[in-house]
Amino acid sequence: MLGRIIVVTILALAVLGGALLYYMQVYAFYEELTPEQAGPIALSLADGSGSEPLRVSDLRAIDAGSSPIRFRACFTQGEPFDSLAARAQPYEDPRPLNAPGWFDCFDAPAIGAALESGQARAFLSAKDIRYGIDRVVALFPDGRGYAWHQINACGEVVFDGEPPPEGCPPVPESE
Repeated sequence: MLGRIIVVTILALAVLGGALLYYMQVYAFYEELTPEQAGPIALSLADGSGSEPLRVSDLRAIDAGSSPIRFRACFTQGEPFDSLAARAQPYEDPRPLNAPGWFDCFDAPAIGAALESGQARAFLSAKDIRYGIDRVVALFPDGRGYAWHQINACGEVVFDGEPPPEGCPPVPESE
């Protein structure tokens, strides 16, 4: 009888631990952001002269302080797609990152498929928003837009413990 109680206790603790781990990954650290908290959604200009804020509406955004790559945003914008695409700096190798299931406006596999098929295009929003992390914006011709943070080439090397490669800025002391 004592063995059954011990087994049931261990199983109950395992289930509770699993439920807690799931909650922590999917809900606990994320917070929904107001447009002011999300900051401006901008496009870096292809000519290198700076960035241009987009006039967005219906912005929904989430972020978590536990990781610099947990930012996700969905929005609409009204500027003509071709005009923006002509001015904005394209982003090489965009990889939209999955969002928690409850943030249903951001479907990373669908955005990724649209980018691969050419139905949408990705642009640099902000280089090194934190060291090694870029903000990427994907735009669709119908005005839908999505933003996320992605580890850039410098970050991939440095976060693996290697020194920054040539062409990368030095790692800040606080990182």
